[in-house]
Amino acid sequence: MSLKIYGIAASRAARPLWVAQELGLTYEHVPIHYAEGATRTAEFLRLNPNGHIPVIDDDGVVVWESMACALYLAQRFKAVDGSSLAGQTPAEQADVLRWTFWAVTECEKDALSALMHTVAMAPERRKPELAQEAAARLKVPLKVLEQHLADGRAFLAGSRFTVADICVASVLAWAKPAADLFQAHPLAAAWLDRCLSRPAQQAVRALGRKS
Repeated sequence: MSLKIYGIAASRAARPLWVAQELGLTYEHVPIHYAEGATRTAEFLRLNPNGHIPVIDDDGVVVWESMACALYLAQRFKAVDGSSLAGQTPAEQADVLRWTFWAVTECEKDALSALMHTVAMAPERRKPELAQEAAARLKVPLKVLEQHLADGRAFLAGSRFTVADICVASVLAWAKPAADLFQAHPLAAAWLDRCLSRPAQQAVRALGRKS
């Protein structure tokens, strides 16, 4: 097997990297940065004509778009012990798909804005009002997540940790600087902490600090 994951861990490449770490996959990490034209070379554009990371190459099967990469790896591989991050029943698969798409359509833009204008950008470029507006909009999807977790669920799909948790947590982690938002949604906050405290996620964060 030859699996390559392109993209620094301090980017959306964290999503497929997290899946790979959870499953204990053997892979080559190619830490291409999104800055300074690294994704605009002819070589890279042959992998992803959009010029973005991440990209995965699984023995010639090339996948781009971070959520697609994460879902592909979860569906394609199992851990050594036979466990899977993919949906194993139609109901689980439905949950995996709907929560993954939900994270992109309902949360990602505002979560990224909250991150950028709170901690990620240089102080002189930040606009606190944009972070506040983004956090206010996130109250609507966070209420949906809170309600989903209110019946005692520990994770999003079925009763176990799946790729759905990886995809959603990777987005909502960006909104962590909006502390008041999560204080108002304690179940969502506890779920996010469970996801982010997993050893596989910690390993990806360690990779990110080296980027």
